[in-house]
Amino acid sequence: MAIAKVIEVIASSPKGFEDAVSKGIAKASETVTGIEGAWVKEMKVVVNKGKVTAWRVILSITFIVE
Repeated sequence: MAIAKVIEVIASSPKGFEDAVSKGIAKASETVTGIEGAWVKEMKVVVNKGKVTAWRVILSITFIVE
């Protein structure tokens, strides 16, 4: 029987949501093994002087506990 755990990660990118998701998963994988997937819980943009300057996501990352 496999047991999974979920952690929450906030990631940001100046390029877009997809890049923020990729960066969040890549950073989490530096210390967490067995990542199986992720849910994007929230998406947000940072606006400065009427322009989007950053895209942020909150991720729930699921991994298998060994």
